[in-house]
Amino acid sequence: MKTLARLGGSGLRFAWIPVLWALMGTAQAGLFEDDEARKAILDLRQRVEQSNTAIKGLADENAQLRRALLDFQGQIDGLRAEQSQIRGAQERLARDVSEAQLSQKDMANGVNERLRRFEPVKVSVDGAEFMAEPVEKRDYEAAMDVFRKGDFAAAQVALGQFVQRYRQSGYVSSALFWLGNAQYANKDYKDALSNFQQMLKAAPTHARAPEAMLAISNVQIELKDLKGARKTMDELVKAYPASEAATTARDRLARLR
Repeated sequence: MKTLARLGGSGLRFAWIPVLWALMGTAQAGLFEDDEARKAILDLRQRVEQSNTAIKGLADENAQLRRALLDFQGQIDGLRAEQSQIRGAQERLARDVSEAQLSQKDMANGVNERLRRFEPVKVSVDGAEFMAEPVEKRDYEAAMDVFRKGDFAAAQVALGQFVQRYRQSGYVSSALFWLGNAQYANKDYKDALSNFQQMLKAAPTHARAPEAMLAISNVQIELKDLKGARKTMDELVKAYPASEAATTARDRLARLR
């Protein structure tokens, strides 16, 4: 029994050896697993840090890109503003050019109009056509307006001034005729006679030449020169037989005889 007890005690001790080895193996396994876990954690942490670093880098790049985009947008806005200013300047320039062209056109028209006031114009008076200065035409028409109104005293002055001022004018023959009539109306017979005779001498083929001869005969009658009046009417009938003045002269000659 004691021997068994001893054996039992030794056996018991030896029986624990496998158990200890088993426990030690488990502990070592645990230690290996902890190392791997730590390595995994460290690796994961390193990856996380790398990821964070990469993310930070991407964030920095993103921020730089945003700043670049903002700068680019600012440049675009600046270019748009400059383009708008250029467009506005072009529009103002176009308006200025258009206004300048209109002004030049108006000035040119004004100059042409002023030049036209001095350029000779074609006129037709008593069947005769000729070139006359604008001022000449204006003065003649103004004098005739006075005559038509029946103000023979003023017409005599106006027509007399016209004849003196425009001695070479195509209006002169007609002006002398109407001047003689104004003088006749004012009983200025001698001057009337002189102007009618001057008109006939300068323009014997004038459309009013027959009337001028008849007017001369009227003046001669007023001056009591009946012989001279009959002679003038005879010459009128011979020179202008188809005229109305010649018909009137024939009737008067018949009464005077």
